[in-house]
Amino acid sequence: MRFRIDRSGHNTSAHPSPQDPAPAPAVHAVEPEAVEAPLSAHEIDLIRASVSVVEPLAAEMTVYFYAILFARYPEVRPMFPPGMDAQRGRLLRALLRIVDLVDDPESLVRFCGHLGRDHRKFGTLGAHFPAVGECLLASLARYAGPAWTADLAAAWTKAYGVVAQVMISAAEEDEAVRPAVWPATVVHRVSRGNGIAEITVRPHLPYAYAAGQYVSIETPWWPKHWRYYSPANAPREDGTLTFHVRAVAGGTVSRALVNRAVVGNEVQLGPPMGDMVLDAAVHSDLLFVAGGTGLAPIRALVEEVARRGGRHQVDLFLGARTGAELYGVDDMLRMAQRHHWLTIRGAVSHEHIPGIRGSLPQVLAEYGPWYQHDVYLSGPAQMVVSANETLTQGGTLPERIHHDPFETPVLSMS
Repeated sequence: MRFRIDRSGHNTSAHPSPQDPAPAPAVHAVEPEAVEAPLSAHEIDLIRASVSVVEPLAAEMTVYFYAILFARYPEVRPMFPPGMDAQRGRLLRALLRIVDLVDDPESLVRFCGHLGRDHRKFGTLGAHFPAVGECLLASLARYAGPAWTADLAAAWTKAYGVVAQVMISAAEEDEAVRPAVWPATVVHRVSRGNGIAEITVRPHLPYAYAAGQYVSIETPWWPKHWRYYSPANAPREDGTLTFHVRAVAGGTVSRALVNRAVVGNEVQLGPPMGDMVLDAAVHSDLLFVAGGTGLAPIRALVEEVARRGGRHQVDLFLGARTGAELYGVDDMLRMAQRHHWLTIRGAVSHEHIPGIRGSLPQVLAEYGPWYQHDVYLSGPAQMVVSANETLTQGGTLPERIHHDPFETPVLSMS
């Protein structure tokens, strides 16, 4: 998409009021068109430098962005949840992720394609992108202050055009082959203790996904609030999916699923996402590492190895702070008894009990090296980051380490 930038109304105030959008530079949207030229090194440098300028005021900038978006285009407001605090953070994380990828076209296209397909569940249309671009550039211009130049405006316009076109194309291609959302009925629910519930749903329409991917869920109690969970099973003949959900403080979707969901309730599923799948592996030896309910996608991957005839050797490490929190270990031990290619080790970091003691990164360093393995990490972000560092220091190539985004970013509605 391309936009015409009119800087005649530029305001350099560092703390503008989101209730008064008038002083923002006028950014006029026109019809979208393909943007084929890649960003130059100079344009990439401009965009990254501008992020460092606005980042200290990023929270205010996202408030301003949504204020002018809803003021100028009130018809889009019903597409968003009533409470916008979490959404503003997701917008910022998505922008930062896009900036990280501007010099990696292949990864940028893959990331934005995921966003485009996922955004169909919100009712996003191609016609909405000019409005978003207009308000995004106006917000960047206002908060960049004197740093907002004609060259910077052109670079951001070009970058947004690339992002928008990829998202629109991905959504259009996706629309031709599958629905935007899948209604699903809760068919089984069991409490697993420690605020965790195991919830199984049956989609009303065929739902194709790969073990290791993640799925967004909307409950009837919190419309337009979506939360991502990984199925804990490989695809089944009966089409059901099982999710391990931990109720978190302040979590609308998680608390609703754990505390309110019963058999017969209907939820909505978004499209499957993520690249942490078995087909990404090149080695026959696999290392699976799971902390907490991060076991869910790892369990699905173990099932997938079994479905394919056990052609891999799998080392699985489960980690928790205490033995009581060592979630799902009994289930995985039973799987190890059935499959000779699966070896399981559990570790606790904050309790003296028989067995392995230490954090998962510490234990990985002790039992390594793992440079001849494909590695799959799932769990708290801090654990994933630390384990990633330990593994790369031990010689594991970064491209052989697979994990989901730390916080699944959403560019607009969530």
